[in-house]
Amino acid sequence: MNTTILVTGGTGTIGRRTVPLLHAAGRPVRILTRHPKTSEPGIEHVAGDTVRDRGLDEALDGVGTVLHLAGGAKGDDVAARNLVAAAQRAGVGHLVLISVIGADRMPIGYFRMKAAAEQAFETSGIPFTILRVAQLHEFAVPIVKSLSGMRIAPRGLRFESVGVDDVAARLAELTLGEPAGRVADLAGPEVRDIADMVRSFDAARGTTRRSLGIRIPGAVGRAYRAGDNLAADAATRGTVTWEDFLAA
Repeated sequence: MNTTILVTGGTGTIGRRTVPLLHAAGRPVRILTRHPKTSEPGIEHVAGDTVRDRGLDEALDGVGTVLHLAGGAKGDDVAARNLVAAAQRAGVGHLVLISVIGADRMPIGYFRMKAAAEQAFETSGIPFTILRVAQLHEFAVPIVKSLSGMRIAPRGLRFESVGVDDVAARLAELTLGEPAGRVADLAGPEVRDIADMVRSFDAARGTTRRSLGIRIPGAVGRAYRAGDNLAADAATRGTVTWEDFLAA
C-alpha cells in the first residue's frame, strides 16, 4: 500500500525526525501544520489546525494513515476528537497516536487530556495504534535546568527520559505497519532520580551544586512517589541515556 500518510505535528521535535523515515520508506507524506512550509517531492505541507478544526477534511483527502503527533499544554483531547471525526468522514484506514506513559494514572490535567485523546482513538471505529512514550530528554532539560538553578530536588521524583531518535524510529515502524492497538510503552534505558539527573546536568556544564530535597505535596506528589509516571517492566527501552544526550 502506497497511500499518503498525514502527519500532524510533523514540524515539531519528534515530527522532524519521523517524517524523513516515512519518506525514506517510499511513502508520500503530508504534514498538517498551522504554518506550512514549502512542499518538496514526496513531502507536502498543508495548512490546518486540529484544535480549531480547520483544514482537516482537505488535509485528509486521499489519506490512508494518520500519525497524530501534534500536541500542547491545552486542547489535546479536543484535537483528537476533531481529527477522529474528520478521519471517519474521509475513510482513513489506520490512526496512530503518540501518548504519554501514565496517561490513565497521573492526576494532572495534561495526562488526563492524553487519556481522553486515547479514548477518542479507541472508540473511533477505525483501526488504531497507540504508543505511550516517556518524556524526551529534550523536554527534561528545562525542568532539570530550573531545579539546578533553584538548587532543589523533589524527593521521589523519577524520570525515564528517552531519546527522540528512538521514539521516531518506533513511530515510523508502527505507522508503516498494520494497526496494533495499544502497544508496549517506550521509555528510556534507565529510571533516574531527579537529583541524580541534576547532578549529571551540572557535571556536564563543569559545575557542582548541592540541592535541597523537598517534598511534592498532595495527590501529585503521591503519584510521582508511587512511580505512576513510569513504564511497566514489559516496556520497550530506548538506547540513548541521559548522559549520552548531555554529551551530544
